[in-house]
Formats: sequence, C-alpha cells, structure tokens
Amino acid sequence: MKQGLSILGSALLAIALWQAVVSLAAPPSYILPGPYDVAETLVTQRGQIWHHTWYTLAEVVLGLALGAGLGALSAIGLAASPLATALLRPMMVFSQAIPVFVLAPILTLWLGYGIWPKVIMALLIIYFPVTSAFFDALMRTPQSWLDLARVMGASRRRVMRHIRIPAALPGLASGLRLAAVYAPIGVIISEWVGASQGLGYLILLALGRVKVDLMFATTIALALMTLLVYAGVDRACRRWLDRAE
Repeated sequence: MKQGLSILGSALLAIALWQAVVSLAAPPSYILPGPYDVAETLVTQRGQIWHHTWYTLAEVVLGLALGAGLGALSAIGLAASPLATALLRPMMVFSQAIPVFVLAPILTLWLGYGIWPKVIMALLIIYFPVTSAFFDALMRTPQSWLDLARVMGASRRRVMRHIRIPAALPGLASGLRLAAVYAPIGVIISEWVGASQGLGYLILLALGRVKVDLMFATTIALALMTLLVYAGVDRACRRWLDRAE
C-alpha cells in the first residue's frame, strides 16, 4: 500500500512539474505537448495503443521466460562444474563488452520482421544479469552446510538440488527483477530496427508523422507496461521465496 502511494505521489509530482514547464516556457505543442493533450491522446487513440501494447507485452514475456530459464540453467551448470566455470565464465564476461543493441540489425536480417528478433533481443539482454546473479548466489552457499551434507553422504546432485539451489533463490529473484526492467529495453530497440507492430514501431510511426502527443502517450503506455511486468515478477518471486522457506 505504501509503495503504491509512493509511486502515485511521484507520478503526480512529475505531472505537476511537466505542466509547470509547459505553462511557463510555452513551447510549441510539436516540441512538448501538455499533460492534458497527452491524456486526451491516450483516450482517443486507446485502441491503437492497446493493440501495440499487447504485441510488445507478448514479446517481453516470452523473452523474459526464455532468458530467465536459460540463465538459471546456465548458472546451475557453471556452479556444478569448475571446468565449465573456468572456460565459459570469462567468455560470458567478455561478451558483455559487445553492446547487445548492435545485434538488433543482424537479428532482423536473419529472422525478419516478426516476433523472434525481439524475443531473442530480450533474451540476450537479460541472460547475463540472471546468470550472474544466480551463479554468485550458488557460490555463496555456507560452507558449513556443504560440509555437513558431505559428512552425511549426500551426492553432489542432492547437494545442488536440496541445499545450494534453495539457498540461492533470493539471488535468482534479484536477477529476475532486473530482467523484468531490462527485457522491454531489448524489445523496443529491436522494434525500432524493424517491426510492423509494437510500441517501438508506434513511437517511430508517430515521430515520422510529427505526432509528438502520440509519442508521449506511447511512452507512458510503455512505462506502465514495464511497471506491470516488474510488479508481476516481484510478486511471483515473493510468493516463490515464501513457499521455499
């Protein structure tokens, strides 16, 4: 409840400052439309914005699910094998030196203008945060727990399943929360490169037609969608952790 009120208060403050700038500076509407104009566009263009929001949301959720699953499995594999850690972890870190955004044109060239370039971009942008957060948590399992399990004759597989993974779930949850924020960025970048649907496409369409009010309205829809995805992931993680305890 308090968090919701805090978000609402911040939003109202931002709108008030926005209106103050518009009232005092009086910029042309094609440079900075006022909150009322953007709100009116949100209402009058709600069908179009809603359609593109659903398309982008589907890409984000699919990319988030695939990236989170692949990242979690990779972290478990790295934690279970010192050889894999020694060989693959430096390569993973080095791969982060390549801005993932430069891959968007290549993915569009290879896979076309459909949903998959966007899904893969979301996967790529969240893979490392999820893998890194979960791997670090797996490697921080208290040594006393591991020693006790070995004394009791537990196999490495049982230690991983019943001790290391449950102890590392808070780290995985942190990675998933970051992923919920990063995934829409990858999708929007890919939609800017090549798409016929989605909020990124709608922003470029509005820019080409100099409909700045529609650009702002679409950006607000994108922000609300991202908050919704984050809230859903955060709630799922909290329930998951409560059950694990």
